[in-house]
Amino acid sequence: MPTPKKGPRLASSPAHERLMLANMATSLFQHGRITTTLPKAKRLRPLAERLITFAKRGDLHSRRRVMRVIRNKSVVHSLFTEIAEQMEQREGGYTRIVKIASRKGDTAPAAIIELVTEPVSPKQAVVKEAEAATKVADQAPAEAPVTEATEAPAETAAENTEAEKAE
Repeated sequence: MPTPKKGPRLASSPAHERLMLANMATSLFQHGRITTTLPKAKRLRPLAERLITFAKRGDLHSRRRVMRVIRNKSVVHSLFTEIAEQMEQREGGYTRIVKIASRKGDTAPAAIIELVTEPVSPKQAVVKEAEAATKVADQAPAEAPVTEATEAPAETAAENTEAEKAE
């Protein structure tokens, strides 16, 4: 759980806010999307993404850390088996917040927070790999042949002449 911001909390106390965010995270993982107010959605996002990151690790310690927040074992099981598999290729940005019309009763700004289930586009992955390969290719040939070509023959020639003189 991230450290709370200074100033007023979403609820009456930090403990109540922590329990409310845990309940919202449970509902998010159970249903895939929830409708809530915009400030609550913004506070839920870092918690939910951290829990998904733990689920991607998949070890016992991560499972126990998630169980501290989410008390429902069936939701934790689905988080570690189904949701973690969907998010395996994604390096963050597991949730999406979409603003919707304000609530009718109190005109509070409302939003939908949902899990991003679309696969990572292969075009972006290819572009990142190509950029990394270009950087490596630009650095390696420029530095390596120059240093090896000038120093290596001089050293081997000097060693050969010394070895011939010793014989």
